[in-house]
Amino acid sequence: MLTYAAGLLMLTVKLALVLGVLLFVAAYLVWVERKFLARLQVRYGPNRAGIFGLLQPIADSLKMLTKEDTVPEDADRIVFLLAPAVVALTALLMFAVVPFGGTVTVWGREIPMVISDINVGLLYIFALSSLGVYGIALGGWASNSKFALLGGIRGAAQLISYELALGLSLVPVVMLAGSFSLVDIVGAQAVKGPFIYYQPLAFIIFAIAAAAESMRIPFDLPEAENELGAGFHMEYSGMRFGLFFIGEYVHVQVLGALIAVFFLGGWHGPFLPGPVWLLIKILLVSLFMIWMRGTLPRLRYDQLMAIGWKVLIPLALVNIVVTGAFVLI
Repeated sequence: MLTYAAGLLMLTVKLALVLGVLLFVAAYLVWVERKFLARLQVRYGPNRAGIFGLLQPIADSLKMLTKEDTVPEDADRIVFLLAPAVVALTALLMFAVVPFGGTVTVWGREIPMVISDINVGLLYIFALSSLGVYGIALGGWASNSKFALLGGIRGAAQLISYELALGLSLVPVVMLAGSFSLVDIVGAQAVKGPFIYYQPLAFIIFAIAAAAESMRIPFDLPEAENELGAGFHMEYSGMRFGLFFIGEYVHVQVLGALIAVFFLGGWHGPFLPGPVWLLIKILLVSLFMIWMRGTLPRLRYDQLMAIGWKVLIPLALVNIVVTGAFVLI
């Protein structure tokens, strides 16, 4: 009974720490993005709330929490209210299988620095990624707005299309590691070296597909303000819009963590503790995605789908065959 209680306490502490860090980093990624894009465009960005605008995320959070939460008169109320929670929750739950360090000893007990090390962690990630599609599609449909509906349809088609390339790009990684567990994949790279050296093509395919999965410029067709106003979430206000916002920025962190885990050696690195190295890699990937948003124009929808189906998926299939041949030899 005492062992069970100690295990439950450790799980609760890990959940609280990871959730707190994710939400804190998500809030300040918005600040970093606004300042970074402002400098690219020769502007100042947020500079009123606190020194250098550092209190701007807190001001934005308070605004969303106190803003009126409206529901369109003819909307499907229950689905409309639940859709943002689906998007935010699936993004947060993905981090449950991401290892952020080795093991630490607390009161004579070895604690793995991962919330849950399951042997099919990769499949767990894909399952949650697929569920996130429902939040976007249902949010657009339940709003009873043609623009929101078009955004939801675009989002569902885009996520389904690029999820195929995303999954196929990781098959060679599983071949090299011999496991679906993210802990084992990081462990294999500690012996063999980062998989980006062995699979540069898989890394490029995964990075492009991951950027499309995050639905950010140049892949933000479900939101495209010049065509759809704000797309699937145009009828949302208050904290329900905030949940879509949180889901987007947590998703960016999760994708950064997955790139680090699958290709950059995970939490391994010299001199600094494992969690610090993982956070550095996540932030570098996030900064790259912000930089991409500030420099690349939005694609046309037919170009977006053509890249996924005609370029990324065939390349991923060829890479699987070539990697399989080398592993067999």
